[in-house]
Amino acid sequence: MEIERIGVVGAGQMGNGIAQVAATAGYDVVLQDIDSAALQRAMATIERSLGKLVAKERMSEPDAAAARARITQATDTAAMSDRQLVIEAATENVELKFRIFEGLASVAAADAILATNTSSISITAIAARTDRPDRVMGMHFMNPVPLMGLVELIRGLATSDETYQAVEAAAQRMGKTTVLARDMPGFIVNRVLMPYINEAVYALYEGIASVEDLDVAMKLGTNVPMGPLTLADFIGLDTCLAIMEVLHEGMGGDSKYRPCPLLRKYVEAGWLGRKSGRGFYTYEGGGR
Repeated sequence: MEIERIGVVGAGQMGNGIAQVAATAGYDVVLQDIDSAALQRAMATIERSLGKLVAKERMSEPDAAAARARITQATDTAAMSDRQLVIEAATENVELKFRIFEGLASVAAADAILATNTSSISITAIAARTDRPDRVMGMHFMNPVPLMGLVELIRGLATSDETYQAVEAAAQRMGKTTVLARDMPGFIVNRVLMPYINEAVYALYEGIASVEDLDVAMKLGTNVPMGPLTLADFIGLDTCLAIMEVLHEGMGGDSKYRPCPLLRKYVEAGWLGRKSGRGFYTYEGGGR
C-alpha cells in the first residue's frame, strides 16, 4: 500500500509537528482538532518552525511554502474519510484515545490504517476498539517532531505485516529512523526514560540536591543535552505522570514504577512545566 494522504488528529505540540514533517515529505495532510483556536495556534507554530529551517538554510523558501500549502485544517473527524493513514496525536489519556479510535473506525475508509502516537498505552487495547485491529499500530514520534530523528513502531497483537510495512515506509519517507518495540507499557524510550525522570523527582523530594544541581550533575556527569527536570518540564509534568501511571499499572504495581508524590503534587497544582509557565522551573510569558 503506497500512502499519499495522511490525516493527523490533534493539533497540539505533537500533532502540529507530525503534520509538518508529513507535509515536508510531500504528503497531502489534513490536520484535525475540535478546537479551531488550537488549529490556528498549530499553523502559527508550523509557520515559525518552517521559517527557522529556511533561516538555517536547511530548507528552501519554495519548499517551505509548498509544505505549508499541503496542510488543510478541519474541525470534524469526517475529514479523515479519504485518508489512507490517520495518526492520532491527542493527550495521553486512555479513555480519550479509545473514544477517538471508535470514532475514526466509523469514518475512515475500510482499508485506511489507523496509527496512534501514544508513548505508553497498549496498542492491542486501542486496536480492539476498532473494526480493523489488523490495520492499527503505534507510531510514536519524539518531541520536537521536526528535529528528532526517531519513530518507535509498535505492532499490536493483530497488526498485519502489510500495515507494519506501510507505516514503516511512511515514517522513513518523513526522514525518520525507525525501531520496532514490543507492545509493552512504555515501549522502549519511555520504559527507560520515565523511571529516570521519576527517580530525579524522588531525589528532589528526598532533599538530595536542588533542582539546578540535579540537572547540572546529570547533564555534565552523563553528557546528556539537558537535565532530567528540565526535560520533564519540556515534556509536560502531566504527561510524565500519565506515563508513569501506565507503567505502574501495566507492570502489576511494581514499586519501581510508582510515580513520585512530588510529581503528582505539582500536577495537582497546575505546575505542568513550560506549557503552563511553571514546573520545576519558572518560565517567563506563562508557557505557550
